[in-house]
Parts: sequence; structure tokens; C-alpha cells
Amino acid sequence: MQNTAIYIHIPFCDHKCIYCDFYSLISYENVETYLKSLKKEIKYYSKLYRENRIIDTIFFGGGTPSFMEPKYIGEIIDSIGENFKLSQSAEITMETNPGTVSKSKLSEFKKAGINRLSIGIQTFDDSELKFLTRIHNKKTAIDTVNNASSVGFDNISIDLIFSLPNQSKAAWKNNLNIAVDLPIKHISAYSLILEKGTILNKMVLDGKIKMTNENHDADLYKYTMDILAKKNFIQYEISNFAKQGFECKHNLYYWSYYDYISFGTAAHSFVNGKRWWNYSSLKKYINEIEANGNAVRGEEYLGHNQKLNEFIMLALRSKGLKLEKIKEYSATWYFEKKKIIDSFIKERYLILKDDVLACTSKGYMICDEIINKLL
Repeated sequence: MQNTAIYIHIPFCDHKCIYCDFYSLISYENVETYLKSLKKEIKYYSKLYRENRIIDTIFFGGGTPSFMEPKYIGEIIDSIGENFKLSQSAEITMETNPGTVSKSKLSEFKKAGINRLSIGIQTFDDSELKFLTRIHNKKTAIDTVNNASSVGFDNISIDLIFSLPNQSKAAWKNNLNIAVDLPIKHISAYSLILEKGTILNKMVLDGKIKMTNENHDADLYKYTMDILAKKNFIQYEISNFAKQGFECKHNLYYWSYYDYISFGTAAHSFVNGKRWWNYSSLKKYINEIEANGNAVRGEEYLGHNQKLNEFIMLALRSKGLKLEKIKEYSATWYFEKKKIIDSFIKERYLILKDDVLACTSKGYMICDEIINKLL
């Protein structure tokens, strides 16, 4: 049996945050129609990929999945269980926004089958939350985490963003201090990235906002690694830290180059060296599902070099590159790159242990540079 991940995109959102470039809709007109389309798409792909696969992880992203009613999410989980072989110990994650869930609603999500929450807090500073146009405040963020824990969620992750315009090191330190005292097992800490087409990007282009400089960003990132290590959060990917045994299984599937099947608008899938992606437009997606059972906008078959490069890139950004595994892609790569690898090991950017080549904390700081030299 081949373990496989499933991703579900829920595009509906209360409003568009200034930094977000994910496909989302500020409308709930087609919620029920979308659910029907998702079920049809799930059934379509189960006929192609059900055999010899077991679904080990499901991830609901968005948009804002937690805006949906628990029954809605439960129906999607049930549909996956009816059409695929779902592991009894599957990790089932839902992205959750503070301000969209009461304690009772969290309890209902748990009953529906969700066993891991990824809560998009971003910051505990009210002024920063206002700048990011989030709908919650500091108190709501903290209450959401505590409520989730009190109703039985043991596997809780939070997202935080650093390098916000004018964010001081003291402000970021305060964010981390609040976070580590909460009943959480996982932290995703991202540097604010300027994405084309976002409101934030236009504000920067218009000169209304100035992004932080690279040195300050690097300083905040290094501080993040240092403080979270002291609090027993193990770094297992550039931006992700977890207590022992609580790494996000779903994301590890991506970074380990395993197969994943995705459903919904703008969703991307990767199976047996083939990658395909859906239409973003909700109307187009629904029409295509109705007509064909799928909503594929484009596809590609990965060549040998592309597979090799993607495998190296994803592995080095995460838990490391298994040298035995890379032989499946190239028998000569390690020997061709050994001189460069040895120089990075000597400078303590990389470490080779138990036949796994991985970035050190120092290496994560220049991970992109390391990857570029090894591809």
C-alpha cells in the first residue's frame, strides 16, 4: 500500500487580508454547490487512484475552512472515507482563523473528524493585526487556542509572521514568548513575503509601506530558531518547528516528495511523477466538474532532471537528504557534488549523519544558496 496525502481547498473567506495571494472568495453564494462538486471530484479520482493506496493525511486549507459549518467539513471527510482507503490514524488538519470559531464549534469540528488544528494567528500584537487586516485581536487568538485545547485538541499548530514593517525585535520576542506558553505542539514562523497582486504589494509600490531590510529579517529568524530550540521546539523545515513527534505529517509528504491528490479550486496534485492543477475560478471549476468529473486546467510530466532537482530542494529545506534515496534519481549526483558538499560541511552549514545530508541551523539561514549550488 502506498501512503498518500489529500488536500482540500475551501475558497470561501470573510475578507481578503492585504498580504494573501491564495485563491479566495468573499462570497458564500455557491457553498452547497461547491460541496457537491467536491464530492464528484473525489469520486472521480478514487476510480483512478484508490487501489493500493491508503490516505494517511487530509489537510483543509483556504480561504477559511473554519468559516464552514462542522457538518460541511464532516461530509467531505465522509466522502473521502467512502471513496478511498482512509487510515484509522490519519492526521486530519483544518486551517482555522481566530474569530471564526466558538468553543462549541471547535468541539463540533472535533466530532466531525478533525484531529489537528492549524490556527492562523500571525501576531499577538493588536496594532500589527490591524495592519494585516486580520479579523481577530490578541485576546481572541489566545482564547481560540485555549478553547481548542479544552475541547480535546492535543495537536495544535499556530502560524506567526515576522519582519512586518516597523516590527522591532522586542515585539517579535513578545510574540514568541506568548506562543510558547500556550498549549501548542507546533509553530510555523514565516517571514512576511511580498506577493504580486496583493494589496500589500500595491502599498509598497505606492510608497505607503516600506518592507524591513534583509539584515533585520535574518536577525529575527536567527532569534526565532534560538528561542524555540530552548523551548524544545525542534526545527524540521525552514519555517516549521514542532515538539517531538508532532511534525505536520501532511507537509512532510510534500517535502518528502510523496504523492498527494488535491481537490477544489486552484488545487495542485502530484502522483507518479505527474503534476496537474485545477481551474481557479469557482464558476469554471463547478462547470468542469459537472461536465467531466474533473477540473484540470493544466498538467505536466516531470523529466528526470526536474525530479532530481525538486527532490534535492525539498529534502534540504526539510529534514534532510537521504543519500540512499537519491540513488533512485541519480547514481552519480553525490560524487559530482562531493567537493561542494564537503566545503559546506566544513563550514558547518551542512551535516552528514546516518547517511542523511541536512542543513544545520546555520545552514537554514542560507538554504537557498546551498540548494542553488547543489542543483
